Amino acid sequence: MSGPTTDRQSADDGISAAHRRPLRALPKAHLHLHFTGAMRHETLLELADRDGIRLPAALREEWPPQLSTADEKGWFRFQRLYDVARSVLRTEDDVRRLVREAAEDDVADGCGWTEIQVDPSGYAARFDGVTAFTELVLDAVAEAGRSTGLEMAVVIAANRTRHPLDARLLARLAAQYAGRGVVGFGLSNDERRGRTEDFAAAFQIARRAGLASVPHGGELRGPQAVASCLRELAPNRLGHGVRSVEDPAVLQQVVNAGVALEVCPVSNVALGVYDTIEEVPVPELMSAGIPVALGADDPLLFGSRLAGQYALVRAAHRLDDPALAELARMSVRSSLAPEEVRARLLADVDAWLGDKVTASS
Repeated sequence: MSGPTTDRQSADDGISAAHRRPLRALPKAHLHLHFTGAMRHETLLELADRDGIRLPAALREEWPPQLSTADEKGWFRFQRLYDVARSVLRTEDDVRRLVREAAEDDVADGCGWTEIQVDPSGYAARFDGVTAFTELVLDAVAEAGRSTGLEMAVVIAANRTRHPLDARLLARLAAQYAGRGVVGFGLSNDERRGRTEDFAAAFQIARRAGLASVPHGGELRGPQAVASCLRELAPNRLGHGVRSVEDPAVLQQVVNAGVALEVCPVSNVALGVYDTIEEVPVPELMSAGIPVALGADDPLLFGSRLAGQYALVRAAHRLDDPALAELARMSVRSSLAPEEVRARLLADVDAWLGDKVTASS
């Protein structure tokens, strides 16, 4: 099976350049972006060289790495590479640089709102604990927003491979910063590990604080994993959720619950959930009436940022500009942005669609 297509690669999507608007100019929200995975590849190399950290060939010479399997071995390789990448973040300036560059990249891709997801416990040992690290990230996000003009917020996520009591600790931490930069609470990592119901108490803590429930589910596991998340965690959005199309009853549950899905096409292919971008069920989800928000997931490891996801989906499914504009609208409507930000971005999407086509993306 071939690896994922990166932003450097192009595909003939059969749509004339004279009849398509530039996707980087399309206003959009980015709702599925992991912290270390948002790092630029050149920054990873520079920070590793600075401190003499030896990177595996998959991160240095073979980037983006070929993962190509959804089994335990493939996920272990992905997680190992993520941990290596995280190890290059040694100083406060490194964290601020990562956030600033992620903001710059999203602005270049047309984003007006970004939610970056982080598990503070993965960085606590090096940055004086989860509270200190959370405050550093929040300050870095505010600083990046001022310098780039991007509206940003933080989702604190628990790790499914750790004890559910750790998730409760993180939910209480997130609750402390509700309304102060933290907008949601998530659950990430290998969804084949841990029972979803064991994390329900953590999500109750977060919801009581007014935070949105945004767990991962329905990528590495099938539709019953989606049903479990709906039942136990009462999500506002679901990270991935693509496997819900495999069971019409579960798909209808998603529709009935009004849950948006954060779909990350390139990572789905890289991890072997689907063989090709054409198989990622974006049209099926949209036809079912489910809001779909495209996300880049971990650009560092998958080689494609947000505008690249739009371009690849356009090519794979031959989406016209009105369909792409609706994808962008769904990302904005499904975001946790303030109402005035959403209203502005929705108006900007309409303006993009009304503009005469002058260039291709």
